[in-house]
Parts: sequence; C-alpha cells; structure tokens
Amino acid sequence: MIVGHNAKGRTIENGDAADGYELSRRQMGVMSVAAGVVAATGSAAAALPVTETDVQIKTPDGICDAAFIRPASGSYPGVIIWTDAFGLRPSFREMGKRLAAEGYAVLVPNPYYRTGKAPLGAGLNFNDPTDRAKLMELMGSLTQDKIERDTVAYVAFLDSQPATKKSAKIGTNGYCMGGRLTMITAATLPDRIGAGGSFHGGGLVTDKPDSPHLLVPKIKARYYFGIATNDDQQQPDAKNALRAAFAAANVPAQIEVYEGAMHGWCVPDMPAMEGKPIYDPAKAEVAWGHLLALYKTALV
Repeated sequence: MIVGHNAKGRTIENGDAADGYELSRRQMGVMSVAAGVVAATGSAAAALPVTETDVQIKTPDGICDAAFIRPASGSYPGVIIWTDAFGLRPSFREMGKRLAAEGYAVLVPNPYYRTGKAPLGAGLNFNDPTDRAKLMELMGSLTQDKIERDTVAYVAFLDSQPATKKSAKIGTNGYCMGGRLTMITAATLPDRIGAGGSFHGGGLVTDKPDSPHLLVPKIKARYYFGIATNDDQQQPDAKNALRAAFAAANVPAQIEVYEGAMHGWCVPDMPAMEGKPIYDPAKAEVAWGHLLALYKTALV
C-alpha cells in the first residue's frame, strides 16, 4: 500500500498498489518526508525576487488575460494555476507570487476570459441566490473541450518565455473547480505536464461520461489531492474512485482528507460560511508544503 499522512500527521492508506507500483511507493514516501520538512520549516531556500506582468494569450476562442509571474532572472519550470469559482483576483496573484519565489514560472489565467476580463467572479457571494446563479453559469461554461484548447495555448505561451525551463516538466495546481481543470490539463498534454495538485477540488468524480477521474488513463503526471472534510462527507466514495483510477494507471497519487478542513480552506480571501471562517492558515500551510514537495520531486 502507498501511505501518506493526514493534516494532523496520522498515517493513512492510499489504496492498494497495483503490480509494479513499488517505485511510485518510494517516490511518494520521499514526497511525504519532503512535505513534512517544508511544512515545518518553510522553504529551504531564500525567496527569489519576482516579476509580475499582465499578459494576453491568444487562444482558439479569443484573448485570455492572465498574470505571468516568475523570478526576476533565470529559467525555471512552468506552472499553471487554476483558480476557484471566483476567478483571477489579488489573492491568486499573491499565491502565484509566492510560488514563483520558490523558483517557478507561473501563469494564472482568467478562466472566464470568454465572458469578460478579470476580476469577473470576485465579490460574488455564493450564499446569495442571484450571485450563486451567476457563478454556476460561469463555472458551467468551462467545458472539457474548452479547457483542452486553453491548455494547449497556455503551455505554448509558457514554452515561448525565456523564464521557462523547457527541459523541465510543467506543473498545474487548482482549487475548487480548478482541481477538475488540472486533471483536464494533465490529460491534454500528458508528455508535458509532470505534476498536478488539486485542493478541495470539486466535481472530480461524477456519474457523467466526462467525469475527470475517467481521464486518469491519459495522465502521466504525479498527483496530490487534498480533500476537505465536508466534501468527503458529501461524497465519501470519490477518494476511493480516484485511488483506484490512479493505481490502475500505475501513476503516483497521494490522496488525503484534511480533518476538520472546510471546502475552500486553502484560499485566503474565502468568505466565511454561516459566520465561520473557511480559510485555515495552519492547514493551508500543510497543503502548500505538499505542493512544493510534489513540484520539487516531479518538475525535473
């Protein structure tokens, strides 16, 4: 079995290993140790100074506005960050800056560019019926075929930049709806995408023919899934379906439920739900440590 640790440090099983999965087991063990070190001590190296530029990327469907953030000099592995339902906004720019300071060329696109420029979903309240309807319409517009086309355009953009290390694999991490989008990204260009991270991802396992977990046979990227407790309570079998899919594909995947974490716990500007804070700084740091460990292991 592949094992990891949950957000409180207790060992959890990651599903039965498929034949020939021993290498992945060792790799995931290294990642777990590295994540623990990062979470406990922060980044091992001093943060790099970064440069942020607003860019426009031509896609088959139009022009995407995006933030491109990278260290001020040198070339580094590329990363695509997929936002949550509220879209590209200052909190995700800050996340991009923090990741870039670790030594990555980071692209944070506006997922809703076909509808309008960012920040398009920022400020909407999911608890308000009118706002919720707008968000659901925006999210529903991001079909698999659109994300596939966007992925090709975004990777081409990254690979055209001097700041991107072309010999290294590209990573992708996403939050809420962005978790699903990372899986489409990884399946679209499996030979280019080397790692994926999904945090409180939504709609990863469904009964529809376009369910993201059905894309796993196309994916070669190593994966980390951080699952919120309330998401797991609503769909307890989803983690098992993900484990089974990745094991069958012989692709390393670490899947953890964060005890007590609410959907959205990683995003600093996530609004409170019924007066209770959703963002959890301590658990968000644990998740960040796992992401850095994944990227340092896989984006080579």
